[in-house]
Amino acid sequence: MGVKHSLQSGGTLLSVLANILMALSTATNYWSRYPEGHSGLWQQCHQGNCSVIPCQTMLAVTGACMVLATGSGIVGMAMGLKVLCRRGDALRGQATSATFFLSGLLLLIALTGYTVKEAWKPDVFFSWSYFAGWLALPFSILAGFGFLLADMILQSADAISGFPVCL
Repeated sequence: MGVKHSLQSGGTLLSVLANILMALSTATNYWSRYPEGHSGLWQQCHQGNCSVIPCQTMLAVTGACMVLATGSGIVGMAMGLKVLCRRGDALRGQATSATFFLSGLLLLIALTGYTVKEAWKPDVFFSWSYFAGWLALPFSILAGFGFLLADMILQSADAISGFPVCL
């Protein structure tokens, strides 16, 4: 089945892109910029001097969700590669798509929380690390849909395999 394999390959490629963007976004400290410096989830830098950010609840939730989203994205990518190489087993395809949807949900929670926290501050602008996180969101969701559609094709082909229909 060429379409199923193409959807799984596309989902795997999108998951690789999403994981690169999520890891880059989580690890760097350019989430927001202001006139004196910039800050991320873990550090803030003022005029070249970087220090650890004191504990703030919303920032801790954002960081935890980003780490969990990246971890589940990596697990989903490994599952997707296994499904792609083994060519079968519908339950693995469903679990892979669920993992990508979970990664997207955690990413959405993290980014929305950070947006609500930072949006009302004067002279604060979102920077490239923040936007890399938002760019990873559709890639993760589309990777989940790729594996979900491939699984639906596999199930429909199994369902009509006994009928004398030529597809």
